[in-house]
Amino acid sequence: FKMKDLSGETVDFTDYEGSVLLIVNTASKCGFTPQLEDLEKLYQKYKNQNLVVLGFPSNNFGGQEPLEGAEIGAFCQKNYGVSFPVFEKSNVRGKEANEIYKFLSDKSANGKVGASPKWNFYKYLVDKEGKVVDSFGSITKPLSGKICKKIESLI
Repeated sequence: FKMKDLSGETVDFTDYEGSVLLIVNTASKCGFTPQLEDLEKLYQKYKNQNLVVLGFPSNNFGGQEPLEGAEIGAFCQKNYGVSFPVFEKSNVRGKEANEIYKFLSDKSANGKVGASPKWNFYKYLVDKEGKVVDSFGSITKPLSGKICKKIESLI
């Protein structure tokens, strides 16, 4: 997969080979937006053990991502100290979903999970081999024991 980050640079996902990924659809005006702080803490806790958190801003749910491009990055950095990679705003469900999310939500493609995000801050966990191993709903906090134990089993 290849996707553009917030600065418009193309990121080749082969750059993440050998890393555990936590992929999250984000929005700046959502009740779950404070999870950005815990996502950053999770990233800092495990990044030296090859965990990468990837943020995918989306306006698919309730129009809760009105910002564009650099505004999204500035919001995430200023308010929550986000240093993990954040990609350009895109769709994460339906026919217009970006290629990453089409893969993440299609069990016939990824072999494990057959669910698209139901709201902002839906999380997918991908192992070092690029296999989707689990997904977590919006209410599951990034630093929950459930997520941390699963990450620790993969790193």
